[in-house]
Amino acid sequence: MIGWTHIFYVLMLGSSLQISLMGLWFMAIMPGIDRWSKRFFRGLFLIIFLLCLIGGIELTAKFYPMDPIAMSVLFFLESMLTSLHMPMLTAYLLHCCGKPIVTSRLFHVVLISWASFIVLSIGTLFFDVFYTTMPDGQYYYGPLYPLYILPMQVITMLNLGGAIHHRKLLSRKVFLSFVIATAPMAILLPVNMFINIYPLIEVGITLSILSMYSIILSDQIEQDLHRQHEIALQQQEIASQRSRIMVLQMRPHFIYNTLMSIYGLCDQDPQKARQVTMDFTNYLRRNFNAVASDNPIPFSVELEHTRAYLAVEQAQHEDMLIVEYDTSFTNFRLPPLSLQPIVENAVKHGLNPYAGALHILIQTRHTDHGTEIIVEDTGQNFDPFDESQPHPTLTNIRQRLEMMCGGSMTISSREGGGTVVRLVIP
Repeated sequence: MIGWTHIFYVLMLGSSLQISLMGLWFMAIMPGIDRWSKRFFRGLFLIIFLLCLIGGIELTAKFYPMDPIAMSVLFFLESMLTSLHMPMLTAYLLHCCGKPIVTSRLFHVVLISWASFIVLSIGTLFFDVFYTTMPDGQYYYGPLYPLYILPMQVITMLNLGGAIHHRKLLSRKVFLSFVIATAPMAILLPVNMFINIYPLIEVGITLSILSMYSIILSDQIEQDLHRQHEIALQQQEIASQRSRIMVLQMRPHFIYNTLMSIYGLCDQDPQKARQVTMDFTNYLRRNFNAVASDNPIPFSVELEHTRAYLAVEQAQHEDMLIVEYDTSFTNFRLPPLSLQPIVENAVKHGLNPYAGALHILIQTRHTDHGTEIIVEDTGQNFDPFDESQPHPTLTNIRQRLEMMCGGSMTISSREGGGTVVRLVIP
């Protein structure tokens, strides 16, 4: 007749078998756990799987009685597998604490206790003083059964005490996992010395390993995400420093050209030279403030930089440089020194006293996909694929747009001659 204990045992075996197979599968595919922990949990889930197989054989013995010697061997193997996880748990505790396992006194005491249990378990094959097995899978306590369980109890208390002693070296979740893995056993084993609750011990081992696995896995995933976050911050800092270097690479070129323009005006028109010097001083003040910032700046600030630069150039070239502005939309931000170097590049390559005046048009417009800044000039056609003409300034702008705001820059020839530079900021 099948009783409720048999039903409970079958449910326990089925659940444990499913848990062990899922655990072995997760160990094969899970990337967020270190190699040492992966080997440890793979061993634990393999132990649960083997215990389930032995439990299934013992369950069949309740309906098809087996030879007592065969049953004794099964109980011996079951005891070995049940106890094996205890020194493994000690080794994993020391590993999590960063302590050497081989030279640890705690591990030595645990191994001695486990060896004592092995010796006593071998004795169960020859003597009935510990327990007696029956053909139907039942077993009965002998007078020395408490002595047989004592080494397992000692190991459990050592593991629990070791976790408490080294709690400052463990994260909160890892410490909690060790308490969950050892505390139930510390309660069930003393009770099992006098009352047969061995199936509950197997359930406790399975549930404690599963709880421990889930907690430690979540802790390691959190640590992995934290490391990824630190790496992202480091990459962001590197990008920010690289951005500063790129900006510094452009400033000397602009300052040199501007000072040369002022130098040329000193003889031609001293009054205008003083005005341009004042404009240039105001520009530098705003420019240095912008460069000191790691974040995108308002377009209105960048536009004032560009106007100041063009005022200097127009003062020198007069009617040879004509600039138009169509910038009614200014409510957005962009990396500092994005527009001005493009305009400077257009002036540098487009001014030609033999080709007539250079016209530059600066436009902004708001679209469904973001903001567009368009700079058109009537100078010579620009070939962005001409590798013989390096353009570090434009490369710097493109890279800073991508790093700082996810923007982009395209360069194309203008219909009728000239170049069109288009900046898109999401």
